[in-house]
Amino acid sequence: MDILIGETDNYDGVTVTMNEPMDAEVFTHRLRASLSHWRQEGKKGIWIKLPLGFANLIESAVTEGFRYHHAEPEYLMLVSWISNTPDTIPANASHIVGVGALVLNKSTREVLVVQEKSGYFRDKNVWKLPTGVVHEGEDICDGVAREVEEETGIIADFVEVLSFRQSHKAFLKQKTDLFFLCVLTPRSYDITEQKSEILEAKWMPIKEYVDQPWNQKKEMFKIMAEICEKKCDEDYVGFSTVETVTGTGKKSFVYCNADHAKSLKATRDQASSSSSL
Repeated sequence: MDILIGETDNYDGVTVTMNEPMDAEVFTHRLRASLSHWRQEGKKGIWIKLPLGFANLIESAVTEGFRYHHAEPEYLMLVSWISNTPDTIPANASHIVGVGALVLNKSTREVLVVQEKSGYFRDKNVWKLPTGVVHEGEDICDGVAREVEEETGIIADFVEVLSFRQSHKAFLKQKTDLFFLCVLTPRSYDITEQKSEILEAKWMPIKEYVDQPWNQKKEMFKIMAEICEKKCDEDYVGFSTVETVTGTGKKSFVYCNADHAKSLKATRDQASSSSSL
């Protein structure tokens, strides 16, 4: 019997992507033959990617020992460890990445704040910094600028990460939220609220923002607010970006001490100028 066609990986695994409709009984027979073949080859983790229209094959895969690993809008991924060695299949993504934006108008010592229509802060009369979640494949420095523009219409440039925190079981009562507090410099100042999510947005004196009863009563918010105030009052050094590339040539960013990032960029610019002479 024909076995299922799969793509091997560097970890002795096989990924099968179902592209053609198949009767569940036929699939079961082919899957059993494939598993036998892969065991003989010494394969370990077997992945089956089922697009949305192939839900009829789920029961067959589960019956043969597969479990759910993760799901996306277009597909469900199942996996089975068929080796006698310890199972080393990595867990599904355990974190989401959140961002908050301290957008500072240095000339007026005001920060950009919003009140939300929905979510945790609805009807709490709290003015908060613009926040959001970084998209898949999006860098923190780009995501925070996008969120500011979406919520307030303000165009702002990322400067640095001031601090970050972890909050466990924060999303779906299971996933960890990694939240990065960033400072940005505005290029525009006229506000246009995102009507679907933002009740109101405005520029507020930093002291007024920090002194809100909510920030003073809630320890974590107090700490973050005081960091924002410290950045406004003095040269608080956070983590800035150094653009680089991964081992496979993809653009990436290293976040490091802002002074060191400035030094690295200056050295790179000098080397680039010398090579062009």
